[in-house]
Amino acid sequence: MKISPRTILKIARLYQLADDNTPVKALRHLKVQTDESHIVAEFILNKQHFAVLYGSIVDEESIDELWPSRPANTEMLPNPLDASCTETPFQGKFVMMFQIVPTKQRLDIHLSTAFDPSISRSLWQKYIKAGYVSVNQRVVTTPKFEVDETDEIAVKLPEQEQASAELPVLYEDDDVIVVNKPSGLLTHAKGGLSTEPTVAEIIRPKTSFASDTDRPGIVHRLDRDTSGILIIAKNPDAAAHLQKQFAQRTTKKTYLAATDGVPKLAAAKIDLPIGRNPSAPSTFRIDPNGKPAQTTYRVLAATDNQALIELNPTTGRTHQLRVHMAHLNTPILGDRIYGEPNASRLMLHAHKLEITLPSGERKTFEAAIPNEFKRFFPEDL
Repeated sequence: MKISPRTILKIARLYQLADDNTPVKALRHLKVQTDESHIVAEFILNKQHFAVLYGSIVDEESIDELWPSRPANTEMLPNPLDASCTETPFQGKFVMMFQIVPTKQRLDIHLSTAFDPSISRSLWQKYIKAGYVSVNQRVVTTPKFEVDETDEIAVKLPEQEQASAELPVLYEDDDVIVVNKPSGLLTHAKGGLSTEPTVAEIIRPKTSFASDTDRPGIVHRLDRDTSGILIIAKNPDAAAHLQKQFAQRTTKKTYLAATDGVPKLAAAKIDLPIGRNPSAPSTFRIDPNGKPAQTTYRVLAATDNQALIELNPTTGRTHQLRVHMAHLNTPILGDRIYGEPNASRLMLHAHKLEITLPSGERKTFEAAIPNEFKRFFPEDL
């Protein structure tokens, strides 16, 4: 059995919900369920939600059988031809018209459940606050703004660049993915709305851990300008297993850095606490009241004014290696925050990671040394 939008509009005119000048395009969000004997059609007209039950066996006693998914908030409209009879004859069959009373819902909840569930509620909230969502031709920037199914909601999202990002995969099993993050690529969005590629967004389709956040799969991070090994959890159990090792410091991390200057000692352990710099809150400094931070280093090669250094942090403070090396007056080359922009990139690379996989196997992963390092130390790398 079939029904056209034009026929539905004729039925709406019969019930005086539309007039002869109402165009077919005035029927919004038309949804039609067809069966051999009857049709259920829902639509929005003049900012009101209606449904038509149309067929040869339509009567009041058969409503629940013919329309089992009928919402509880429906009200049957009176027969415009005979108020004493519920079903209305139309083109050799019968119709019944219902109005569905709108139910209010937060905009962010509506978008993440009815509009596009593939986008998390937290990300929808950021899109709303950024002005990418409009309701009835008016931009709304409040996630708790209430809407219902009769509202016209339009979304214009920023263009995503995720597909263009390259992320070399070094290892993958049912629990983890190990990648070699390029310098310049964010590990994850920084809390605000990010339209640039991130590791988290690139691997989002492969993980069920933290999938409703902007950090899916992420259990540790590298600074934007740092390259090298990142291990990503593909499920919550794997994430808990990996996070425990990072928290208990049973992982072994090895970095390579090229420094501006040569440390006085060829090898040493730096044990200096690090805290946030109150005069520049996005940066850090050596602070007696800060969090403990330990780094062991070893000079692998040196020229008159530069050094190739192996770094082994036992703690994982933000910017730890950069702050520690800058404190020795040998900042990492290309460090725009704690040193000088004297290289094409930050010369810091997460070279190796030793960790126990959820399977119980202890493995060491290694990311190839970037060519930029070889240019500074061609005879040593």
